[in-house]
Amino acid sequence: MTFAAMRILSLVCVLTLAAAVPGAVPSRAAPAEGAPPPYDADLMRLAEILGALHYLRPLCGVTGEAQRWRTEMQSLIETEQPSDARKGKIIASFNRGYASYAEVYRSCTPAARVAVERQLEEGARLAHDIVVRYGGN
Repeated sequence: MTFAAMRILSLVCVLTLAAAVPGAVPSRAAPAEGAPPPYDADLMRLAEILGALHYLRPLCGVTGEAQRWRTEMQSLIETEQPSDARKGKIIASFNRGYASYAEVYRSCTPAARVAVERQLEEGARLAHDIVVRYGGN
């Protein structure tokens, strides 16, 4: 596993733990009824990235990750406890990330490897930003 992969995995775990602590995410304390949290767009993009990684990492021969990114997404959903409608949007983002790369890559090419690295970097940045901006005091 590359450093970037370890970083995104650890940041996703931190995001999950930070969201699990009552009051750690300020938006949970006082959002308007039914309003998405302020980090919603970032979370949707992170879901899309996790879907892309779920497709690309095994395609490029990364062993032991067949379900890792799907499992991370499931953990985020369980922690977030979204409404059914919002859960559907999160899942759709994950599936969009998966499908968009499945349409383009049938084998691991140099471009696919670059895409993996970019997804890992962006995912790590997003997870970090969500935690820093909304994860606590």
